[in-house]
This record gives sequence, C-alpha cells and structure tokens, in this order.
Amino acid sequence: MSVTKEEVLAKLRSVKGPDLEGNIVDLGLVSEIFIADEKVYFSLTVPAARAQELEPLREAAERATKTVPGVKGAMVALTASREPGSGPATPPPAPKRPAHSHAPAQPGQPQGKPKADVPGIATIIAVASGKGGVGKSTTAVNLALGLQATGLKVGVLDADIYGPSMPRLLGISGRPEQLEGRLLKPMENYGLKVMSMGFLVEEDTPMIWRGPMVISALNQMLREVAWGELDVLVVDMPPGTGDAQLTMAQNVPLAGAVIVSTPQDLALIDARKGMNMFNKVNVPVLGIVENMSYFICPDCGGRHDIFGHGGARDEASRIGVPFLGEVPLAMPIRETSDAGRPVVATAADGPHAKVYLEIAGKVRARLEELAGDGGRAMPDIVFE
Repeated sequence: MSVTKEEVLAKLRSVKGPDLEGNIVDLGLVSEIFIADEKVYFSLTVPAARAQELEPLREAAERATKTVPGVKGAMVALTASREPGSGPATPPPAPKRPAHSHAPAQPGQPQGKPKADVPGIATIIAVASGKGGVGKSTTAVNLALGLQATGLKVGVLDADIYGPSMPRLLGISGRPEQLEGRLLKPMENYGLKVMSMGFLVEEDTPMIWRGPMVISALNQMLREVAWGELDVLVVDMPPGTGDAQLTMAQNVPLAGAVIVSTPQDLALIDARKGMNMFNKVNVPVLGIVENMSYFICPDCGGRHDIFGHGGARDEASRIGVPFLGEVPLAMPIRETSDAGRPVVATAADGPHAKVYLEIAGKVRARLEELAGDGGRAMPDIVFE
C-alpha cells in the first residue's frame, strides 16, 4: 500500500495547533512532506521563542502520522521561525567548556553549551573534508577498520544525509531492526556497527531536505541507535562547512577531527576551511591525511604525482598539526571500495592496508595524548 501526502495531511488535521487553536495543517505549520519507503518526513514551523515549549506538538504530529495506514515510520523536526528583524527570543547561554573535552580553550573562540555524551560511546571522532570528491568516506571506513585492528570496539555513523556511502563501502544491504523505545539496531559488517541514511531509503532516492530536517535526522541516527559499548565512533561527516557540519561539530561531543585532502592547492583551500570550523568550536584537529597522494604505474613501476604531492604535509607543518600519512591513488583501493570489501578488512597484509593501519595507529596515539591520565584507558594495541 503506497502512502500519499493527502492521507498524511488529512491525519495531521486532527492535531491541534499551539494553544489548541485550529490545526497544524490549516495554520500553515507543516512543511513540504517527503515520503520514501513508507516513511514520512516533514518539519513544523513554530515561533522561535516557543520552540522548546512546543516539543509535545512535534511528538503529537509524529504519533498521528504513524497511524496512517501503510506508514512504517515518521521523522518530524521543529523549525524555529522569527519575525523579520527580530533578535533571539532569549539571550544565548554563557560560554562553558564541555566537561568531557581535554582541549584547552583558545582566547576569543566561542565555547558554546555543554555537549551531551552518547551513552556507551567513549570517544567520537569526525572524518571531514572541506569539499567532496577527495575520498573522505573511503578514508573513514578504512580508518575505522584500522582502529578496530588495534583492539578497539568501533562503530561508524554516516552523517552524509544527501550522499550516504557506507552501505556500498561496507557491502551492507537491508533495513535496521526497530527495537523498543524508538531505538534502531545498527547494521554490522566486518565487526563494525554502522548507521546510515542509506539503510532507510533506496540508494537512488534524492533527499530534498532543508537544514532543520537534516539536523533532526543526524541527531536521531546518533542518539536513537543501540550502539552498545564502543571505544570509538567514527563519524563520516558531510563534505563542506555548512549548517549541518557546524551543528554536528557544536552539538556532538567530538574528541577530535581528521581532515582529508588531496595535494593540490584548491583542495587545500577547502581543507583549511574545515580545520577553521573545528577550531572555532574547540574541537582538536587530530591530523591531516593526504589522499590520492601519488600514483604508481602498474606497467612501468614509475611514480606520478598526478595532483601534485606534499601539499597536505606542508599545510600540517605550517599550522602545527600532525601529518597522518599519504594514501596513494590506487586501483585496488577503488575496486575494493566499490565492491564493499575495504582493503583493511580484506587485504590487511597488503601495502595499501598498511598505510591505513599506520594512520589509525597515529590517530589512536593522538587521542590518548589528548585524553591524558583523565581519559578512559583503551585496550592494549594488538595487531592480528
């Protein structure tokens, strides 16, 4: 049975508006409705000053939507609106240093509100880039597998709502199982627990969402998933430095970020934007990875620096962050990624996996350095 927008709107007309006046549809509070795989997505536009107060309204709309015949799930976000020219309804909270973070506050940088930890997850790190097409997701999945190879329990959150890659990169298909209390059971392969929007909609379904719905979806995939006990959760961030990326950096208790770039100047310009974003929210940059660093010709054995070489290393030295390693432009990495068989999982003794394993070792060492004596002790490193 296919669900229509008209059926959803008809049901939503049973939900009273704020102050029990009218209904949320006729009052114009309901955004464009998006339906994919019998799941319904939309947002409610409410006054900014009442956003927190009207959370029950969002819950009521979500409950009503789920009663529509054929609907398997619903995701409703609140969008706060203001009158043109009006300021914030309430003053921003006084800056506080998140209790979990060990990075020193930098003078003149905003520190924001405390970030809520995710139960069961000891450390969360982001893998980010200033632009798309630099191999960030491939780096993220092989980094996660490399950290797992050191003896850690690792999960991956695919935070790229518009272009999720983890289902293909890890060879996972199907839908997550829904547990009690709205929790989703993460998918799993190669020992990694994984959550991605790619498990919830078809691969060719476009996600035509505005910022508030993206942020709501990211928050649910992070905090409404039964991750269990993890030493590290690797977040594959969306490319760029827009609203979704900044919100993740501000609201998620990140222990650090790994920046992925290619060697050429244009990519490094965008990578600097990513690093600056994390600096502004006091998230330590764990280091820079230079992806597609060089190409070894399979016929002649000669090395070719197709995109230049060493730019990321030089940038790391210039700004004083660790350089984590050079990943070659290599057919086996591309082929195994497309096939859902990442090199660290399927060719751990090969030269390309070795590069990722060395990067993972440096990332782990950097995390332990930042955590210091007050951090949670990690298991001994054991390569098998």
